[in-house]
Amino acid sequence: MGRLQFLKDKKFYLNLLLILLLCGVLLWLTFRLLDKYTRHDKVYTMPDFVGQDYREVKRNYSRDFNFILIDSVYPKGQEPGSVYQQDPLPGSKIKKGRNVYAIIVAVTPEKTIMPNLKGISLREAIGRLESSGLEVDHLDYVDYSYRNNIIEQLYQGKPVEQGTELVKGSKIALRVGLGQDKTNVKVPNLIGKPAEEIKRVLNLAGLNLGTETSEDYDSIQYMCVRRMSPGPSSGTVKAGTYIDVWYHSSRTLDFKKEMKELLHEDSITNIPQTIQIDTITETIETTDYEETEDEF
Repeated sequence: MGRLQFLKDKKFYLNLLLILLLCGVLLWLTFRLLDKYTRHDKVYTMPDFVGQDYREVKRNYSRDFNFILIDSVYPKGQEPGSVYQQDPLPGSKIKKGRNVYAIIVAVTPEKTIMPNLKGISLREAIGRLESSGLEVDHLDYVDYSYRNNIIEQLYQGKPVEQGTELVKGSKIALRVGLGQDKTNVKVPNLIGKPAEEIKRVLNLAGLNLGTETSEDYDSIQYMCVRRMSPGPSSGTVKAGTYIDVWYHSSRTLDFKKEMKELLHEDSITNIPQTIQIDTITETIETTDYEETEDEF
């Protein structure tokens, strides 16, 4: 009983009450400060910064977010200095003052080294250019004993030597040999092929891409060739000929149906020629037979 004697002392209860009140105040202050620090009551929607100039984004939103640049990349067709990727993603629910990690499009263009293409085949030259991040500008066929052999490589109209530093994506003109026979090349059928593949297909065939026309507008990944001139029915043309193409969206046009109709038209076009040739042959054979009978 002596051990519980303090329970009868009023000071014990007074001290206990003070301790409970102090704990309550401390808990209240802790939650208030934590709520203010984490901004639990203020949620924002993350804006979409992709495609915008990174410096402008920082200038306009530096009070709301803490921007951290983590990398730069070299994608094709993107504006240098623009935001390529962001974290958190656009539309995310975030709090003010949050760190925003950004990847931007490099301001300084990526460089590459010009390979040596002289003396190799056209196909191999195209492969080397692609491996180096360069593109074919156009093919210039000239008199030379070896067909499809690279005679000279040019950048902006002037010869460019192996080892020259160029910006990736630069276009290189190729001077190519016609060969001794100077035979024509077959026109490939491009109908229905994606726009992104056309130039390469033509260059590998020894031809150049001419005027490009879009009949409607869509993302490049959906654009395909609907018409071309000269077309496949032309048979063969001179090496280096420019082929004009017309693009149409594959999402608004049934290219399989177009191909069937094209094949049907070609068949009809060729029928009169066949009939005419057969008729002439039959006439000649009949005439020869009648003349033989008269002689007897």
